[in-house]
Amino acid sequence: MAPPKRKVLLTEEETLSPPDQLPQGQQIARVVKAAGNNLYSVELPSKASILVELPSRFRSTIWVKRGSYVVVDTQALGSRENKLSGEIANVVRDEKVWRKAPYWPKEFVKQSLLPMEDEDPTVGKMPSYSDESDA
Repeated sequence: MAPPKRKVLLTEEETLSPPDQLPQGQQIARVVKAAGNNLYSVELPSKASILVELPSRFRSTIWVKRGSYVVVDTQALGSRENKLSGEIANVVRDEKVWRKAPYWPKEFVKQSLLPMEDEDPTVGKMPSYSDESDA
């Protein structure tokens, strides 16, 4: 059964804008891959990889894609003894707005899809064939 529409709208509203500051124990992480049912492997700014859980309020409401960003609470599951290192506290949906926050990690720079100026772009060019390959 789908969640009530008001619950979906409240969850969406919560993820649109970043908070003024992150609480103690929370940090931004990049989603590396889905690791199971509501479990995700994420990369912290320190390049460490941890396993986190998606809380029930986000399930079937907000979709988490590989390469997107989430706010991870590493102290949320401290009392549980298992392989989980934290819980997703928030999902970054409007990345452009979140990047302007003072706590955005410098390690997560925006990747450009355009080639660098010193590179020779090969998009739209035919591959070069040499006569030596026919021999």
